[in-house]
Amino acid sequence: MIKKVSYKMKPLIALVFFLVFISCGVKKVNTVSNDPWAEIKKVMETVKEPTFKNVTYNVLDYGALADGVFDNTLAFKKAIETCSQNGGGIVLVPQGNFFTGSIHLENNVNFHLSEGTQIIFSTNSKDFPLVQTSFEGTELMNYSPLVYAFNKHNVAVTGKGILNGQANNDNWWPWCGSLRYGWKKGMPSQVDLENRARLVDMAEEGVPVAERIFGEGHYLRPNFIEFFECTDVLLKDIKIINSPFWEIHPIKSTNVTVDGVSIKSHGPNNDGCDPEYSKNVFIKNCTFDTGDDCIAIKSGRDADGRRVAIPSENIVVQNCRMFDGHGGVTIGSEISAGVRNVFVENCVMDSPNLDKAIRIKTNSRRGGITENVYVRNIEVGQVKESVLGIDMFYSVHGNQVGAFMPQVKNIFLENVKVKNGGLYGILAKGEKVSPIKNIRLKNVTIDKVEKEYSIENVENLKFDNTYINGSLMKNPSK
Repeated sequence: MIKKVSYKMKPLIALVFFLVFISCGVKKVNTVSNDPWAEIKKVMETVKEPTFKNVTYNVLDYGALADGVFDNTLAFKKAIETCSQNGGGIVLVPQGNFFTGSIHLENNVNFHLSEGTQIIFSTNSKDFPLVQTSFEGTELMNYSPLVYAFNKHNVAVTGKGILNGQANNDNWWPWCGSLRYGWKKGMPSQVDLENRARLVDMAEEGVPVAERIFGEGHYLRPNFIEFFECTDVLLKDIKIINSPFWEIHPIKSTNVTVDGVSIKSHGPNNDGCDPEYSKNVFIKNCTFDTGDDCIAIKSGRDADGRRVAIPSENIVVQNCRMFDGHGGVTIGSEISAGVRNVFVENCVMDSPNLDKAIRIKTNSRRGGITENVYVRNIEVGQVKESVLGIDMFYSVHGNQVGAFMPQVKNIFLENVKVKNGGLYGILAKGEKVSPIKNIRLKNVTIDKVEKEYSIENVENLKFDNTYINGSLMKNPSK
């Protein structure tokens, strides 16, 4: 006979089940340990670069021409599909200039650019068919990214060639609606009410992604390279120039390596690398010279981020150089599903056009939690505004006040040297009801700042052997 559980016993039973559940859960990085760097190293050692069969498929054998004019879209497609269907290998693009529309990768394919190769992408939007993608943290059906992989595994783009998106003030960039980028009064753009704003409204209204159909006539620029729901991804040694929008966008992807990539593109929203809803991402030995954030770690915008609910986690940035950009390493602003366990080391940042070295931006429409950000062994030549910037009131595109209070905690900087820190060493603005918690600077030297720090609603800011403008810093009084 089964006895009925009493009302008083239910909370106890629930607690027991909860404890069993968490004890059996997937092992995560223990960021409260004495050495989180050792633990994240263990995680990243599991991120292996994909390997490929030693079989080569030369695109010239599939009808490609290297004259910079012939449309190689179908030739690339045939070579990639044949390679994948035969178990994978290397699709080789030899030296020369190859014009094309979108390139779609398949399983087990390494799309390899020989040194001296330039792939020149069409600027005709009709050459980029509708696919499931994302625009500024909101999913939709829109133009295909220039290089795209959807739900694939073991994929790569490698080699010392150039990917040229041909974006400029005549192509793609004017769609942002800014005079600075070629837009003129009377021209259509993404700011028209039925375009970007309508997409955001659709997400808030819960419209299914398959019904958020944009593309032609809506002026939402495509990402350059996007891996959507992919595993075991590699980008290595390529150079990216003249991007329409975000340059490298792993979204909902796991085990991603970006190694030795060089990016130079100064258009609107030209972020260098934007991992979104992604896990175990290793960005190393790269150079960023961009029109927006060099690296921007994201996890969805507002209602769409809360719908997907996949945090970005275990992101390692190592041995990179950052020049122009809004931030060297940035978290946000599309951050509604949260970001945790970010590790940045052995990087150099230096430009009068680099606003902030380490940047966190969010607001109460985004919500989400940012936690466990570790930065060490960084050299900063010059930044314009601040070495560390945290803004819980980040505001673009009108009113950004909502009911989803963000959280920011556990931000650690160690062994950082700054020659010219701009306006502030630290510029941090938290919410009164949700203060920024636990900022620690250890062995940090910041010179030539106008003000040591400006903070609002920050709890537990600590300085350990930290000098700003030559003065040993004391912990601020509560």
